Amino acid sequence: MSNDTTTARNSVATPARADAGQAASHPPDRRRWLALVVIAIAQLMVVLDATIVNIAMPSAQEALNISQADRQWIVTAYTLTFGGLLLLGGRIADYAGRKRMLLIGLAGFALASALGGVAQNGAMLFAARALQGVFGALLAPAALSLITVTFTEVKERAKAFGVFGAISGGGAALGLILGGLLTQYLDWRWCLLVNIPVAAIAIFLAIPIVRESKAEGNTKYDIPGALLSTAGLVALVYAFTKAADDGWGSSVTLSLFAVAAVLLIAFVVVEIRSSHPLLPMRVILHRNRGGSYLTSVTLGAGMMGMFLFMTYYFQGTLHYSPLKSGVAYLPFSVGIILTAGIGSTLLPKIGPRVMMTAGALLATAGMVWLTQLKADSSYPTLIMPALFIMSVGMACCFVPLGNTALSGVSNHDAGVASAMINTSQQVGGSLGVALLNTVFTTAVANYITDHGAPSPQILADSQIHGYNVAFTVSAVLLAVSAVITFVAIRRDKNAAAAPGGAVHIG
Repeated sequence: MSNDTTTARNSVATPARADAGQAASHPPDRRRWLALVVIAIAQLMVVLDATIVNIAMPSAQEALNISQADRQWIVTAYTLTFGGLLLLGGRIADYAGRKRMLLIGLAGFALASALGGVAQNGAMLFAARALQGVFGALLAPAALSLITVTFTEVKERAKAFGVFGAISGGGAALGLILGGLLTQYLDWRWCLLVNIPVAAIAIFLAIPIVRESKAEGNTKYDIPGALLSTAGLVALVYAFTKAADDGWGSSVTLSLFAVAAVLLIAFVVVEIRSSHPLLPMRVILHRNRGGSYLTSVTLGAGMMGMFLFMTYYFQGTLHYSPLKSGVAYLPFSVGIILTAGIGSTLLPKIGPRVMMTAGALLATAGMVWLTQLKADSSYPTLIMPALFIMSVGMACCFVPLGNTALSGVSNHDAGVASAMINTSQQVGGSLGVALLNTVFTTAVANYITDHGAPSPQILADSQIHGYNVAFTVSAVLLAVSAVITFVAIRRDKNAAAAPGGAVHIG
């Protein structure tokens, strides 16, 4: 999955920090709308990759003999490196040149996609997906920053971000359909190889059209912070994976959890003491901002897990074709897009706390509904309503995030505060997929043990049991989101409204 929806997500897309001095010193770019087309193509590639791979996962797992415990790395290898390096990628784009990093990100993403498309085993595919995440972490913030510095007039910038948001939301839905078409009529490998021509077109257009820009002043990088945070998250996800193989109480699993804790604590210490931190603690210790990021983590964990298991349920249990599986997700995409439009007008009237709490409760209800899955569950009466309700709730949560995550933030910290929304969702998705895949694997094994010899019927029933247990945990994660928003989020009348983002559903 995902993903990205990783990411349809591919993420929430929010504007990066504006470089006011640079905007004032340059006249408006005459080719700015052509530049937007190039940036939109680049964003479309990232968003497509998040959801297009979701549909291809069962075919890739079978072709490369990837185990159930390890299959989650198809998602988490990407989301971990992408989310873990996104803040550093934004800094690099600001300091080294946004156009330069856009081009490098596009070329690297295409190369990584080619490696994944010709993967001969699971390890090669996982490595390629991780490499995609590295270059995506350069590409995504560069694209956002380029919009900010290219469109200096407020109304034009709002239109540009509207186009960017539409690409993010619509591209995620398109990825589900395209993934089904490519997997069914060509091969799952084309879900990765399709990025090559898209990147080539974007590079060809970007070189003459997009204007270079970079930030001035302090250009130091927090390399220790980036390494510690990414290594800590990798250790944490790997601990969940080993729990599926060796058990939660095994020495290997417990050691990995301990290593993860040490690395992440060290990251916090480094950020507190650094003169140029990757993540200033003041950004996340603010009540609204901290609550927003924490909510984004739990929502990302619950949502990404749903995509992972519903894809396997559609293709493995209901025997949907890859294309039919992609079409089956359309109610979720439609619900996101429709609710995002309505929610933007409701937000000023009811405030973020009410909207986000109600949305998280709706998403929880939709997930609870899915815990009733059976081997022959009806799509129109059970699955489709659950997906739609969940999408409405998710949109009600993500629409206000662009405001609450930037509540009271200074101009100096606006870039990192914006990037943290996408980072927290990607990290949440990584942890959620790892945790839920372990929960699923454990539930399946326990069911088979409790019901005697593993006959074909028991094996089939164990899968359904595993899905329902995983969805129950997802529902708990979404319910936790409701509690966090109710407790932490408050209306900030002094905060300037930030442009809304697009929900990344991968």
